[in-house]
Amino acid sequence: MSLTWDQTPSVYTFPLITSPKDRETPTTRNNVPLLSDMKLSVGFCALALPLLFDFINGSSLATPGCGSASPVCRDLCDFCDDSFYTRISCYEFILDTLCLNTLSSAISALNATDLCTWNYVRRPYNSFTECTEEKADCLQIPWPNQMVEDTFVNIHATYFKACLTQELDDPPPAVILALVATPICLIPVMVVLVVVKTNENNWSL
Repeated sequence: MSLTWDQTPSVYTFPLITSPKDRETPTTRNNVPLLSDMKLSVGFCALALPLLFDFINGSSLATPGCGSASPVCRDLCDFCDDSFYTRISCYEFILDTLCLNTLSSAISALNATDLCTWNYVRRPYNSFTECTEEKADCLQIPWPNQMVEDTFVNIHATYFKACLTQELDDPPPAVILALVATPICLIPVMVVLVVVKTNENNWSL
């Protein structure tokens, strides 16, 4: 290999090297990916990880259908698909702003006594349950789910924690004595009746 002297001082120009290494493919060097390929891989992973995370948490990569052909359900599906990234987040929003607010308004109108009476609470409670199930079926989300269960737990902890269940106490001693003595006293009477009936049959013979 020979060196040629350039016009610029202290600058050497080397001849073009055409060794087998330089004739390798432009995408690899010694079986190691080039920087451009690594950037492409990192970018692909950055785009794929959020989609994979949503898929694991219950959302689909493709836009799901609607659970019903009714106009109300179709409007709800369109609203969620246009306004939210996933239907799970949309369902959480509807659960808080629509179903739970309706239940809260109905319960707030009850006094402390009526709040612990099932006949007064049953209607808004059942309406809330139907709301959560109806919206989940429309958005094709499994029901019941962990979100609904957590909401019910929070409802009971918030509104019904003052409704203590009545504990059953032991009956008074006099009642216990009467309940125990009654069958004990009946045993001798039954024995006497059996003996009398047996003697009557013997006398008749």
